[in-house]
Amino acid sequence: MTSISYKKALTVVSSKTKPLTRVESVGIDEASVRVLAETLVAGLNVPSFDRAAMDGYAVKSKDTLDSTRQNPEILKLVGELHAGDTPKTAVKAGECIQVATGAVMPRGSDAVVQVEDVEVNNGLVKVFKPVSAQANVSQQGEDIKEGDIIIEAGAILNAGKIGVLAAQGLTKCRVYAKPIVAIISSGEEVVAPGKKLKPGNIYDVNSHTIGSVVSSSGGIPLLSGIVGDNLEDIKTKIGEALQSDLVVISGGSSVGEKDLLVEALDKWGKVLFHGIKVKPGAPILFALVQGKPFFGMPGPSASCLIQSILFLGPAVRKMARLPPQPPRAVVAKLERRVSGLTGRRQFLPVIIDGNEAVPVFKKSGTITSVAGSDGYIEIPEDVATIEKGETVIVTLF
Repeated sequence: MTSISYKKALTVVSSKTKPLTRVESVGIDEASVRVLAETLVAGLNVPSFDRAAMDGYAVKSKDTLDSTRQNPEILKLVGELHAGDTPKTAVKAGECIQVATGAVMPRGSDAVVQVEDVEVNNGLVKVFKPVSAQANVSQQGEDIKEGDIIIEAGAILNAGKIGVLAAQGLTKCRVYAKPIVAIISSGEEVVAPGKKLKPGNIYDVNSHTIGSVVSSSGGIPLLSGIVGDNLEDIKTKIGEALQSDLVVISGGSSVGEKDLLVEALDKWGKVLFHGIKVKPGAPILFALVQGKPFFGMPGPSASCLIQSILFLGPAVRKMARLPPQPPRAVVAKLERRVSGLTGRRQFLPVIIDGNEAVPVFKKSGTITSVAGSDGYIEIPEDVATIEKGETVIVTLF
């Protein structure tokens, strides 16, 4: 299969990746950054009663109309209310009740005089400043009215929206499920961290870096183990992984004698591309297997991670119904001359040192090429060189 361009590969992945329709109910404390699956209508007013908006004295506003510092109105103090108290006394003409912020407004009152605008002596309250009706009062339904739409389906739940759910007395909400992503590493030499390395062995880096990309993109990583270079074992492992929403296997996507992945997929689905014109990570594979997206990532750890960031992350976000992640980028001067690759787009990891972008890429198998970098610069297919001192855009990891 002929390699395709980076932009074409992005289009193919996007067109074949669909948002999940599966819905689940979760507690509101687990709902942050989840996508709401139903439009919610307010079942009650918030606040559900008229309440004092600040500490002061509940009054009939007309009793304060002529109040001045020189000639205050004098009201009789007939009670005190704290937040949560049930008023038992109504405010009559010439009276007031002391109220705390959040307290229910007593019957007969329609405003609150702030505590700093009064003077209290022997049960009498001197009011030095007039208030209008509803002054310093949060009215019933002022925040949320019963019957109003409070959150539309498709909204991403954040702290404020979860606060709205709590204000309605809800403990759970229905959200779209997170995509479950099965992650497989392949290779006879690969062993899980924690096991003893034998000569020729390397630890499985890719499962964990891919899992991190999945988690940060709104998915649930399912580490499905390591499979050797055996066709039947690969088929068995893929078959098990297809219980998930998306499958990623690292290693085994290179073109060569032991390229078993394409053979394993041949009867199960359709390989949409195998190889893109980029560096690092050219051997990336993308397929639909039993209708599910399937990535074959290159085995070298830096290549695998960069291609997971570029392709897998956006695919998982789309399945999770999250919007594309807006790139964070800074402008810098290139610290030294770098060469492009005619016909291939290059993603070159760099660190930011002051106002300079310093290339740090070592080899495709070195994870520190990415771990030690701040981001990457793109060198388009038709650019032969970028000279030292030229302005570049660094996309931050």
